[in-house]
Amino acid sequence: MKLNQYIDHTLLKPETNASQIEKLCTEAKENEFFSVCVNSYYVKKCVSLLQGTNVKICTVVGFPLGASTMEAKRFEAMKAVAEGAREIDMVMNISAVKSGDWQYVQDDMTSLAQVCHQQGAILKVILETCLLTEEEKKWACEIALRANVDFVKTSTGFSTGGATVEDVKLMRSIVGSKIGVKASGGIRDAETALKMIEAGANRLGCSAGVEIVKGKAGSGNY
Repeated sequence: MKLNQYIDHTLLKPETNASQIEKLCTEAKENEFFSVCVNSYYVKKCVSLLQGTNVKICTVVGFPLGASTMEAKRFEAMKAVAEGAREIDMVMNISAVKSGDWQYVQDDMTSLAQVCHQQGAILKVILETCLLTEEEKKWACEIALRANVDFVKTSTGFSTGGATVEDVKLMRSIVGSKIGVKASGGIRDAETALKMIEAGANRLGCSAGVEIVKGKAGSGNY
């Protein structure tokens, strides 16, 4: 198993500066991570820094609350992909879930999936599992399948909790082999990373990617 190829090397903190992004990209190149995941402000910079490598550019949309309009998410995704992002991690509209407006949730996902796929990018949908009931997690995964997204993802890393083995297992049990499962939030060492993969994750969002591949304990969130 090449653990490095599971990792989206992530830096989304609001106080992030340009030199930290440069370090992130250097680490991604050195460790051959699958991608870097950054806020859209840094997509162009990462494209330049990672030119000629296999490291993909991932960015977030509707982050971290998911409550922006469908149209705003579409524009945000289109702009990011035009600037070089090849993976979009969109936060599901959690407020719509809590309001029982599942049709809007599905339309939101479907709309973004179409935008991404038309431009050759993939879409991951962040469920923010720590805020959902078991039934809501199941419904969200079912809807993600209907919406033709490419991954369901556990967490933003900015809410009340991160990825759990139980949530990853549940998500994989619903989506089967049809789409991917990304575990993110609180994965700071190789042991935890491997548990998530064993539970069914085939991508990991980590700010401690270097520590994970070197078998050391990392610290901090995104």
